[in-house]
Amino acid sequence: MGVTIGIDLGTTNSCAAVVKDEKPRVISDTGGGFTIPSMVAVDDKGNRLVGQPAKRQSLINPVNTIYGAKRLIGRRFQSKVTGDVKKHLLYDMAQGDNDDVLIQMAGEIYGLDEVSALIIDKVRNTAQDILEEEVTSAVVTVPAYFNDRQRQAVKDAGKIAELEVLRIINEPTAAALAYGWGKHLNERVAVYDLGGGTFDLSLLEVRDNVYEVRATGGDTFLGGVDFDNRLIEHIIDSFKKQNGEDMSKDRIALQRIKDACERAKIDLSLKQETRINIPFIAMGDDGPMNLDITVTRDEFNSMVGDLIDKTLVTCEQVLGDAEWTVNDIEDVLLVGGQTRMPYVQEKVGEFFGKQPSKNVHPDEAVAIGAALMAYSLTSASDYRITLIDVLPMSIGVALAKDKFHKIFPRNTAIPNATSMVFTTSKDNQNQLKLKICQGESDKSSENELLGEFVFSGIPPAPKGQARLEVILKLSPEGMLTVEAQDPDSKQWIETTIAVTSGLTQKTHKTKLIDKKEPPKKKEQSQPKAETQTRPPVPPPAKSAPKPPPTKPEPPKKEKTPPPAAQAAPKRPDSWGPPPSPGLGIQTKKTASGKVVLKRDPITGNIIKNTGDGDQEKTSGDEPKREFKRYHAPPPPTPIGTKISTWIKGLFGKS
Repeated sequence: MGVTIGIDLGTTNSCAAVVKDEKPRVISDTGGGFTIPSMVAVDDKGNRLVGQPAKRQSLINPVNTIYGAKRLIGRRFQSKVTGDVKKHLLYDMAQGDNDDVLIQMAGEIYGLDEVSALIIDKVRNTAQDILEEEVTSAVVTVPAYFNDRQRQAVKDAGKIAELEVLRIINEPTAAALAYGWGKHLNERVAVYDLGGGTFDLSLLEVRDNVYEVRATGGDTFLGGVDFDNRLIEHIIDSFKKQNGEDMSKDRIALQRIKDACERAKIDLSLKQETRINIPFIAMGDDGPMNLDITVTRDEFNSMVGDLIDKTLVTCEQVLGDAEWTVNDIEDVLLVGGQTRMPYVQEKVGEFFGKQPSKNVHPDEAVAIGAALMAYSLTSASDYRITLIDVLPMSIGVALAKDKFHKIFPRNTAIPNATSMVFTTSKDNQNQLKLKICQGESDKSSENELLGEFVFSGIPPAPKGQARLEVILKLSPEGMLTVEAQDPDSKQWIETTIAVTSGLTQKTHKTKLIDKKEPPKKKEQSQPKAETQTRPPVPPPAKSAPKPPPTKPEPPKKEKTPPPAAQAAPKRPDSWGPPPSPGLGIQTKKTASGKVVLKRDPITGNIIKNTGDGDQEKTSGDEPKREFKRYHAPPPPTPIGTKISTWIKGLFGKS
């Protein structure tokens, strides 16, 4: 049975977590990091790169490096928001058959669901390498303000990656799960989620393991990337004023500026000013030109102040939808990397009238919450989460004269279902078309078209007499399904979708997903009797034969050493430092026979050889330790022979 993990599929970085031994933990990659860059690239040799390898080469290969794909997934190519995003992207895009956004990379076309599938596959393989188990399913998070098309595109990405997506949950909701785990809370919380590409605010009531979302709102085109773009525009304008060169048309130079501005933004969260220095950014009439500009924290705050204010407008709207005031909120959670900015924390604290909580990790809380939901869905334990979420945007039907009729208003509790009865407008009409849109505008053309549903096989009848009951269902993930039946006969009517986004089916030079088998678990070795801190010395190639027994010589009188010598402690330190090469073996004869005293080259301990092959340690009261047999050769006199003997004893050869 495989493992189920939680995946935070982010705009700039992705993260995974798992529950083991009833405790959630974030899964690190092999390099020790806990996040994986959400980037895909193809290098000059045609190799497909994902994660850190893609990010490392982005400076020299910006055209074939895809980043920020989450902002475009499920979007239409002709939409206004797609046109706004294109201005800041360095790679090329194309229009798909259903007006989907496609990416051109190294002469191939990729769907955004395929790009997301590559990132999911990377996260899955990283988890398998660390857990040493197969990952077969996952709970994946999305921004709360994602519409139906975008949620379906994420599900499609899971199918392409050959990973079962058990459920899709909203990112702020997942962060609340991480916050409430094990605390048995009974309070109202606000989750302010400002990530790399999107912003969400969700208001929840937490009652032990019951999480009820009261209202949510957000902006799928407001995040840390927009903060970066403000700084990038400032740097380009400043360089142009100083040197008369416009760097906005040079893709490689622009990528270098983008990378430097990302680092500068992080630095300004820790200090009052930072220096952006890029050598050889352009070639002028007098030679290479360098970019060297200092930016202060106050300057950066003034550049992005309106973006933060825009998030607070959304906060006011969501509070109104929930019919709450800031006094009803007991805790404010900050989620997403951009909330590390001190100015964001200051403005949010002023709005809610209290200091935001730091009880959740801004980069890891969403993945942990997804892992807890996955554990609740799949484990055999008693841990269960009851999650009541809401619809982020209204869903309705397009009517004549570009009017929009809302069927499910925003913040409708999900899952949910409703039905509507339609009649024919012509005699013997056998088909009915219905356009389903999602959005808040009163004009259907300004909302997102989810699909054009065609209902066929209506029984012939005069106009106004044939009736059709359309049933619309919202899943717990906020995704819509549409069915139709004859209200009199209760027979189901054939339904087809004429316009929608679909699973991308592209042919690539190499297989898109090469599913890897998890590594086999390492067998735990039995504890050894001896612990080595360094590699043991190999024995000599051939052991010297035991010397034949000889008659013991009569005891000889030995001179009594002076009192100072008798008082000397018998410790290895009395022999001085460990011998250097060439001074390896010292010998001493006694009345009972030949005794070889030697220093172990690894430990520095003194070993006594009594002549019969047995050795014992004579280094005082230190713990007894086993040593390999070692038969010493006769003591050599020339220094060259000593070196040769030491090498032979150490490596087993001359």
